[in-house]
Amino acid sequence: MYKIGVIEGNGIGPEQMQATKYVLEATGLPFQWVDIPVAQSAMEKYGHPLPQESVKKLRELKVNIKGPLMVDRMLGRITCVHDDGSSEIYPSINNAIRRELNLFVSPRPIKGFPGISGKHADMDVVIMREITEDIYIGWEHQIGDMAAEAIKVTTREAVTRVTKFSFDYARKYNRKKVTCVHKANALSISDGFFLKCFMEVAANYLDIEADDYFVDAVAFNLAKFPKKYDVLVASNQYGDILSDLAGGLAGSLGLAPGANIGENVAIFEATHGAAPDIAGKGLANPISLILSGAAMLRHIGCCEEADNVENATRKVLSDGKVLTPDLNGTAKTMELAEAIAKAVHQ
Repeated sequence: MYKIGVIEGNGIGPEQMQATKYVLEATGLPFQWVDIPVAQSAMEKYGHPLPQESVKKLRELKVNIKGPLMVDRMLGRITCVHDDGSSEIYPSINNAIRRELNLFVSPRPIKGFPGISGKHADMDVVIMREITEDIYIGWEHQIGDMAAEAIKVTTREAVTRVTKFSFDYARKYNRKKVTCVHKANALSISDGFFLKCFMEVAANYLDIEADDYFVDAVAFNLAKFPKKYDVLVASNQYGDILSDLAGGLAGSLGLAPGANIGENVAIFEATHGAAPDIAGKGLANPISLILSGAAMLRHIGCCEEADNVENATRKVLSDGKVLTPDLNGTAKTMELAEAIAKAVHQ
């Protein structure tokens, strides 16, 4: 029995989670889904969107899956108070979950799909987003009514850790090249330090090609020449933006899976937002979360089942008969899930 923590999410999250569970259960693997209250459900039960009770349960379960969570513009900051009386302020609930659990990298493997992705059908890139610091550390303040200031943090520990993870990943999955994404021509100290730390780690992996590109050049090349890249290592903000770009190039943000990985805990999640405008209408594309679920299966050692889910998803998309509105189709969320589950059985 595989005991999996579930953060249902809000907006379209519950619909996507229902569809994802349905597809994963089609593999025949035995799951015990454990609901973890976060956001509104946690507010109702504990009076806090991310109570320590939920953090401890996620840490105890080790493997978790999460639907998208809404973060309001200019209202996302959240304070977490720990059992020892210490507290930490985070810029958003998603950031709080990652940092409370000491998750440090978000691998986002994004592939094109024949019949869906046009000239990007052969795109196959993994974006490794560092998720503990950079401008998303949340150290910002307003200076009267004249200005606002945010601090960009880059530490040797964080860059070394995410870079080593990326090269180890490349070795494990037979990827040929790891590229550092930066803007060291404009941010010569902070991004220059990111590049320096990256190159120090790369020197220990001579069997894998290593290079570096400015972030704006990466954006251009992803759009024009995506096969130029294999594994991309990026700081928090750059990785966030490039992930959405790559998902869009594949055909929809609903096609981009993701995860947040730490030393002892992992959370697999859709990389897009909660889309409250279509919540409850059955219009959401569940594939991002389904493919994240496949990555979760691989993480727990169920590689054959993970391959089955991924191959079934690609087959249904390539057939083009059952597609959600974001992919120019008319299918409902569960109709797409049922088609993928049927392909898994086959």
